[in-house]
Amino acid sequence: MSLRALPQIAPRAAQPIMLCGVDVEALNCGALFWRARSTLVVSDLHLEKASSYAEGGQMLPPYDTEATLRRIEALIDALVPQRVVSLGDSFHDRRSRQRLPLANVATIHALTARTDWIWIVGNHDPLPPEDLGGRILHEHRDGPLVMRHEPQSTGAAGEIAGHLHPCARVAGRGRTVRARCFVSDGERLVMPAYGALTGGLNVLDPAFADLFGSGMRAHVLGRDGVYTVSTDRLAPDARRRRAAG
Repeated sequence: MSLRALPQIAPRAAQPIMLCGVDVEALNCGALFWRARSTLVVSDLHLEKASSYAEGGQMLPPYDTEATLRRIEALIDALVPQRVVSLGDSFHDRRSRQRLPLANVATIHALTARTDWIWIVGNHDPLPPEDLGGRILHEHRDGPLVMRHEPQSTGAAGEIAGHLHPCARVAGRGRTVRARCFVSDGERLVMPAYGALTGGLNVLDPAFADLFGSGMRAHVLGRDGVYTVSTDRLAPDARRRRAAG
């Protein structure tokens, strides 16, 4: 079943969100576009996650980095942003750079050469590689907005963060659909994970209740667009699972 099958939910290919007086666009691929600043934001790429698991004996298809980079490349081709901000946990661990295939290294170099690329540090990658191009920052401020990896308990106004990998379970007519989502209350916004092998944390988890007020909305990613859903349409998971943020 798709989100489209649930009643009273209308999608938009690029869902506009007002964040502290600024118009940003949530895209159904999981990226955020700030058109007025020509800034594309992605979060939690977790490049080389599969190879990290393989080192621990859990074999996964080793194509996650390639798939994630190709999706970003297609976005840049389509939107031609002047700046790209990767909101931390771009690399799954401190040894990801050592495991990156040469072809993927070349792709990253090409991408960072095309834009003002910013790597925000994350808990998985507190020291992002310095030889792949781009700038490394703890946070990026632009006008009323601040982009960082982990949401902060205070100073929420204008914050765009990742880390929590939000997902929503949407209920309707006795059925539910679970998908990645943006979550926002107009003051702050938490982005979905963009990486090909990333999981998700239900937005009804207490981790989100501590961040958002009663105006929280989930902007759910669907194949045909982004669906904005109020909290009364959301359902908890049968078993709560935390994402590896």
